[in-house]
Amino acid sequence: MTSIQVSRKAVVALEVVFWLVLGSCYFFFPDRLSLLSQILIVGLFAVSLDIALGYAGILTVGHAAFFGAGAYSAGLLARYGWGEPLSGLLFAFLICVALGWLLSFLIVRGADLTRLMITIGVTVLLAEAASQLSSITGGTDGLQGVEVWPLLGVFRFDLFGRTAFVYSACVVLAVFVVVRRILESPFGLALQGIHDSPRRMQSIGSPVSSRLRGAYTISAGVAGIAGGLLAQTSQFVGIGTLSFERSAEVLIVLVLGGTGRLYGGLVGALVYMSIHEWFSDIDPQYWMFWLGMFLITVVLIGRGGVMGWLSRFVRVARP
Repeated sequence: MTSIQVSRKAVVALEVVFWLVLGSCYFFFPDRLSLLSQILIVGLFAVSLDIALGYAGILTVGHAAFFGAGAYSAGLLARYGWGEPLSGLLFAFLICVALGWLLSFLIVRGADLTRLMITIGVTVLLAEAASQLSSITGGTDGLQGVEVWPLLGVFRFDLFGRTAFVYSACVVLAVFVVVRRILESPFGLALQGIHDSPRRMQSIGSPVSSRLRGAYTISAGVAGIAGGLLAQTSQFVGIGTLSFERSAEVLIVLVLGGTGRLYGGLVGALVYMSIHEWFSDIDPQYWMFWLGMFLITVVLIGRGGVMGWLSRFVRVARP
């Protein structure tokens, strides 16, 4: 057996352990299931950003536009008559795919600074539209009265978050597997080549613009699923889902976990939100100060985030 085969088996084993440990939290932390559901949702949101930023190299700080659009799509669907969760997620996905595809023509044509301005502008416009259409969206008070039907007609969304956690974990795992297959396909390898050198890929005949549009559209759809999950599990949609702060937060999560590493979004969400919860418990008044100090320390000590640390540790420890 070659060393490459051994390494691949070790990586697969670590992945299995990661998901088993995540699933076992249902039994070990029954009073923290709501927080764990939020971690899974934020992790999926960070994975969606990683598709655009870490793999395709599309600089964006307005990804909350798709997260919020997915949340409002699923929330409004449940609020006005159709609360079936799986079809609600599909509806949120399709809405965000359409929105991402339309915006991709503007995003691909511009340079990095142009992309930043467009993504910020779209997020601000959607947030203002949600605020003005208060009769439909609830405005600054948020969308209330979201009634989600029992999952598969059997499992009700209870106050303890048991169904929400299992539902979120299954959806996140399924979407993660699909995204991974996409990124390991020739399409994903082409994205990595475009990220490293767009001119080189264009010179060998690769359709750079269409690849980037496809990556941005997929990224938008995954962000919409994350937003739809948030709306269904919390049964509330706040206008903060469309805020610039939400985009900045998920960017911090991704950088903390490591960009261009598919598990970086999930690991970053786990670390960030756990530290966030811990600091807010031990020092409710100055917890943001300690959180900021932690993030600055992480950036100064190492590069590549948590996943970068782990990969360097494995290289050093490998005989």
